[in-house]
Amino acid sequence: MSKKKTYIDLFAGCGGLSLGLYNSGHWKGEFAVEKSPDAFKTLEHNLIENNGHFNWPNWLPQSNHDINQIIKNHSKELKNLRGTIDMVAGGPPCQGFSTAGKRIENDSRNKLIKSYIKFIRLVQPKVIFFENVKGFTQKFDKNKIQGKVYSEYVKSALEYTPKDENYFGYKVEGRLVDFSEYGVPQKRTRFILVGIRKDIANNTKPTDFFDSIRNEREKFLVNKGIGLTNSLEDAISDLLRINETVSPDTSSFMTGFYNKTKSKYQKLLKGDYAEKIPDSHRFAKHNPTTIEKFEFILENAVKNKTLSEDIKDRFNLKKRTIIPLSGKLPTPTITTLPDDYIHYCEPRIFTVREYARIQSFNDWYEFKGKYTTGGKRRTQEVPRYSQIGNAIPPLFGEQAGLILNSIL
Repeated sequence: MSKKKTYIDLFAGCGGLSLGLYNSGHWKGEFAVEKSPDAFKTLEHNLIENNGHFNWPNWLPQSNHDINQIIKNHSKELKNLRGTIDMVAGGPPCQGFSTAGKRIENDSRNKLIKSYIKFIRLVQPKVIFFENVKGFTQKFDKNKIQGKVYSEYVKSALEYTPKDENYFGYKVEGRLVDFSEYGVPQKRTRFILVGIRKDIANNTKPTDFFDSIRNEREKFLVNKGIGLTNSLEDAISDLLRINETVSPDTSSFMTGFYNKTKSKYQKLLKGDYAEKIPDSHRFAKHNPTTIEKFEFILENAVKNKTLSEDIKDRFNLKKRTIIPLSGKLPTPTITTLPDDYIHYCEPRIFTVREYARIQSFNDWYEFKGKYTTGGKRRTQEVPRYSQIGNAIPPLFGEQAGLILNSIL
């Protein structure tokens, strides 16, 4: 195999995109930038310590980092990387843009877009792969600050070529992509932007990425032994609560053993992982009233839709989103809140491992940090459910890695 291409993973989270690039076999990470110590611990354990997927430069401590601190303290080292980095991957956190949240235009996290542009101008990779929520392409209602859709702002900032700098700018294309069309058992639409540096673009256009990944997906998924679309049942029916034991990482909770593998998707993600107990498969402790309520909902509510007002009134439920799921379809977009969903055939919420399966993480990928958090700590901590809910599905990342490699 030819020498692996180099990339930097920005806003890397727990490593969903990096796992996909690692699985593609064509990429080697230089370093990853992730602010959360919880998420970084997961990425470090799996992709640095266990698989040596990152080179890691000696000028940067191997730990969680804020992108602004790296730009402030290491701009010289970032400039010195020019000519050695094939790709900068990853997009800034999406909470301020997300239609699942409150869509606050002046959310401080939205300002990380400018930090992202600065980072690109310092490093000048050959290609850019950027991901964000669907809301990134939609105007804010009040729209006072930016004056336009953020996706358009990023596109024009990347295409811009200043006359007084040795900077070429990028040919850029952004589109909405539904990951359920790429083998992921989840209807998850995201904004994907691909940029190719103008001096190397020649006859290559960023639109080639979107055409190629769509044309190649069937062949890719057939080679993986799975279908174009996979259902929730395909993803998690071997994780049902049949045989229980004490959770290895939290003795006050119960977990379950693997059941028999029932689908090609399960076989793919389990691979040769030899443990009898899945990682992070701890069951929530529901009280009898909650279990009774979930049983009624599973029996009577419309699947894959948020509960009707009648059912909410019956149980005096104030929560905006509670969705009982269908096993026969991909799930709606999973969020960072596990109590938004009810398991398709058991009166409970998902485990972390079931979340990971829905997002297409391999079973050997182990999650670190707390399982959940609450209150004010939600702004500081990124527990396991949130790490997975925020991730790019590795199965799509792998397909992107193959196409981006061929483009280069």
